[in-house]
Amino acid sequence: MRIIITGGTGLIGSKLAQDLIDNGYEDIILSRNPENAQGIPAGAQVVAWDSKTAAGWGHLADGAYGIVNLAGASLAGEGFFPTPWTDERKRLIVQSRLDAGKAVLEAIRAAENKPKVLVQSSAIGYYGPRGDENLDEQSRPTNDFLADVCQQWEAVTKPAEALGVRRVVIRTGVVLSMEGGAFTRLLLPFKLFAGGPMGNGQQYISWIHMADEINAIRFLLENETAQGAFNLTAPNPKRNREFAQVLGQIMKRPSFIPVPGFALRLMFGEVATVVVDGQKVHPERLQKLGFEYQFPQLKPALRDLLGK
Repeated sequence: MRIIITGGTGLIGSKLAQDLIDNGYEDIILSRNPENAQGIPAGAQVVAWDSKTAAGWGHLADGAYGIVNLAGASLAGEGFFPTPWTDERKRLIVQSRLDAGKAVLEAIRAAENKPKVLVQSSAIGYYGPRGDENLDEQSRPTNDFLADVCQQWEAVTKPAEALGVRRVVIRTGVVLSMEGGAFTRLLLPFKLFAGGPMGNGQQYISWIHMADEINAIRFLLENETAQGAFNLTAPNPKRNREFAQVLGQIMKRPSFIPVPGFALRLMFGEVATVVVDGQKVHPERLQKLGFEYQFPQLKPALRDLLGK
């Protein structure tokens, strides 16, 4: 069965591509630079796209089992330290997601035999900073920048449902991986014996181990009853301070040196909200559907990642 992945060379997409190959699927990875694509699993096919239209690849959607749309400019930028959200950067973050979604929708509309399922990426930023409020898929979004991005991101492929395609929206939390993303940035101060909470440490981190992220996406692809929004987070969110304490214990490093929130906002501007603010998100629909986590608890998840 053929699955098309946009964003298939990214952190999550590359792991998903390998997992799907391992489970007998035919992978089509869309890339703007196929000749320079890195980390492509053996057996996957890389096809060029302009990330804006179905030109050159749309015919592959005809008869495909599914499309996983993960494409979009990184919220934190491509470097190790976050890129400030200038007006230009914000436009890129939004437009890259809308363009990719429109391209996917164009391919679906043109397909005679339409894909059975579309997995549309989103993030828990949909809910905005909410303090200690318990949030599930029924919780309403706020009106800050990230929430607005996520709402537009989700909405762009919604017309696929009227075309008879089962659509799943994955609102992903903080993915724990040693190969990139937010977790590698969190690790650096601990490696330098300067680890501790970010801001006041009371904000929640709604995290998920990379293995569970990938397993959950495939679970939702394959489960024909899955439709609508799903929070992809572990069932046990932790306060930033507790997260730091557990990480420090495992690494045998100090975990009491805080990074003041005002300093983070001064250095990185609005993008600092990603670590200074948080939300307490629960994967209610995923659990009700019967998904079994490999790492539901933080300490075993961190031990696995750190080889402890």
